[in-house]
Amino acid sequence: MKKALILSVMVVFSLFAVSSAFGAAKCPQPRKTKAAPGGISKKDMTAKADAANGKAIYQKKAKPMACKMCHGAKGDGGGKLGKALKPAPRNFACAATMKKVSAGQMFHIIKNGSKGTGMVAHKKTLKDKEIWDVVKYIRSTWVK
Repeated sequence: MKKALILSVMVVFSLFAVSSAFGAAKCPQPRKTKAAPGGISKKDMTAKADAANGKAIYQKKAKPMACKMCHGAKGDGGGKLGKALKPAPRNFACAATMKKVSAGQMFHIIKNGSKGTGMVAHKKTLKDKEIWDVVKYIRSTWVK
């Protein structure tokens, strides 16, 4: 009886641990990301950007790894590699968080990375136009 009780408790705990490990980033998602310098955060070049190209970059073409590996296919921060990051990757599907993040701020972070997080700089691997394409894809898909 005692062994069965201990086994049951272990199973329940394991299921809880596994389910919480596979959840998306919380919403709202508090952050202390440094603001983009100068007028960059107010800049928005998404009107001329290509969301279809942004999707291709987000899903597969970004190097060293695709954005979805951390941010998830649903943009919720639940990607395979993102589960191991502290803090969790940005949850683009969280309107309460994303309404505070401008297109220019997103561009700056994708280009230069974000200190204290797992977000790496893409200034050597993506052209500015490609970064704007990714920003447009993210904002047109999840940020409403």
